[in-house]
Amino acid sequence: MKSASASKVAGASSSRPGNREQDAPATLDPRPALAAKLRFPEFRDGPGWEERRVQDICELNPSHPGLPEKFFYIDLEAVQRGHLKARTFVNKSEAPSRAQRLLEVGDVIFQIVRPYQRNNLFFSLRDSHPFVASTGYAQLRARESEAFLYHAIHTDEFVSRVMAQCTGSSYPAINSSDLAEIPLATPSLAEQQKIAECLGSLDELIGAESQKLDALKTHKKGLMQQLLPREGEALPRLRFPEFQSSQEWETKVGGNLFTNRKEDGEEGLPIYSVTMNDGMVPRASFDRDFSDIEDPAGNKKACRGDIAYNMMRMWQGALGVAPGDCMVSPAYIVLKPRRGVCAEFFAYLFKLPQSLRLLTATSRGLTKDRLRLYFDDFAKMRLRVPEYGEQHRIATCLTSLDDLIAAQINRLSALQIHKQGLMQQLFPSPADADA
Repeated sequence: MKSASASKVAGASSSRPGNREQDAPATLDPRPALAAKLRFPEFRDGPGWEERRVQDICELNPSHPGLPEKFFYIDLEAVQRGHLKARTFVNKSEAPSRAQRLLEVGDVIFQIVRPYQRNNLFFSLRDSHPFVASTGYAQLRARESEAFLYHAIHTDEFVSRVMAQCTGSSYPAINSSDLAEIPLATPSLAEQQKIAECLGSLDELIGAESQKLDALKTHKKGLMQQLLPREGEALPRLRFPEFQSSQEWETKVGGNLFTNRKEDGEEGLPIYSVTMNDGMVPRASFDRDFSDIEDPAGNKKACRGDIAYNMMRMWQGALGVAPGDCMVSPAYIVLKPRRGVCAEFFAYLFKLPQSLRLLTATSRGLTKDRLRLYFDDFAKMRLRVPEYGEQHRIATCLTSLDDLIAAQINRLSALQIHKQGLMQQLFPSPADADA
């Protein structure tokens, strides 16, 4: 599927035909001139920005003669942070009643349900069939720079104003009439295009780095499937050269690989929690108050290299290797590796789909939300394992790849933070004018 994303905005510096003074209604009540903190040199001596209503800047939910007989439908779940993740090909007669927004290239669709998620889309796809979006989006057809409009609706100032007009608590939403009245600051068309070009270039860079991250994750997934045996197989399909002539992987039970560490916590040790995606992380990194459960006697001790797992979530992969001596919840099981066991290897092994199925089958409970994996049951699980040297080699390889993924995540995060800061500088805030 061809992907539509915010990076497409970079090449969309064109604007809809029309004269700003003649076509657009009057601006809002006079206020102090708005000016961004950061302006390109050629605009620093130019006029300030104007606050205009959304309906003055774009055509909102433009009418059309009727829906085509066949089209691609974009529902509220299809767009994530500027990217079209899914589309459904439907016949008009079978289409949902919410399929009403017939899109043109250059349109912007704005999520009116839970708009704080900012799951908006700059539509740039050309395909054999038209696209129609749900009425869960407002369709914005810019009178000036389409790309500028797309970036402007993502500013904190605009989103805050939209949220102030929303109704509902669980699913806050704004209707199109109220959205039409939301003020939005705009500069001259030339400055709009310059800002859109700048942010579009940054979006292209972010998109490229995001693709690198996806490629690394895909590579890791494929490598794990090659380095670890598939379900029903005795050997992996790929072995490092030094182990190709080694014996087959042995079948061992969990109790011959790990013991159950049952030691009380110790004063001064940090408290860690287990996550499903990030292994063990400091409990202090969570935005919650755990001061009432920090008593060492009420926690378990985990030593460096132990595996801790959440009894209630092990079947989902909630486990991690202790990076150092620490304390964990008494609801966790702490696995102490026996001699010849590489904990990092098993942390990867337990994440495989076939391992998760085995962990689920071994857990006790009538329903999934009540499943528990006790150590006694874990100890009876049959697992295929190689000798320690191959365990360590596989774990080292995958850990190195995880390090690359972490570095790429940090690089991508830095670019996203840079863009957020740049937008705060390139777009004015009424507070700046009042000051």
